[in-house]
Amino acid sequence: MTSNALNFSPDADPSEPLYKQIKRLIVSRIDSGQWKPGDKIPTEHRLVKELDASRMTVNRALRELTQENILVRRQGSGTFVSPARLETGLLEIRNIAEDIVNRGNEHSCKVLVLEEVSLQEEMAALMGCPITSENYHSVCLHLENGTPVQLEDRYVNKALVPDFLNQDFSRQTTGGYLLSNIAYTHAEHKISAAIATNDQHSSLELSENEPVLVLQRRTYCSNGVITVVNLYHPSSRFEFAGTFIPDRN
Repeated sequence: MTSNALNFSPDADPSEPLYKQIKRLIVSRIDSGQWKPGDKIPTEHRLVKELDASRMTVNRALRELTQENILVRRQGSGTFVSPARLETGLLEIRNIAEDIVNRGNEHSCKVLVLEEVSLQEEMAALMGCPITSENYHSVCLHLENGTPVQLEDRYVNKALVPDFLNQDFSRQTTGGYLLSNIAYTHAEHKISAAIATNDQHSSLELSENEPVLVLQRRTYCSNGVITVVNLYHPSSRFEFAGTFIPDRN
């Protein structure tokens, strides 16, 4: 490496390992806005030439930045700046489209499945319905500025929401439709991390070995369970958060 290849800061420590200098250079380009969230960065080969560094050194810098969720590597596509994480409420039911729009970004949705199905034993128990009873099932992929952030796998009580299959969920979310059309009394949910299936890995454009964050929510009204939904999120692009205010009365 030439002496001027990484001379991007007057405070640079020449004794600092070269891979760390490269990491700081990449982060500085992101922080300055030169590379924006979701942007594809130059290839490893191009960075080797630009920085006059060894392939091993550049690879280590990229690998560590990926582990730190600053970069995302997508097999067959390249390396990208990680999108800013979408934060969703932990203590309330919110419409993901509104969350994305409120961040100043664009929401879009791909409807992958919209069908009537016979419930199998596990889902029938969650829905509080007889086994093989007919209910509705949808699978939707939610994107923020074209980047997948949530894969939604939902079952809906046909008796409580009879018009569900007649909606255009590419224009409104399933959750937004349900919130607008049936009042819920309470909900319960659990959060876990899981190894992604092949379909989830492909749909969510996960990096290699990236786990998914899973929120399972069951929502009730006075007549029973309205919906059971499993929401799958890329761990590098999503986080849950909530504020708890104790009752001191």
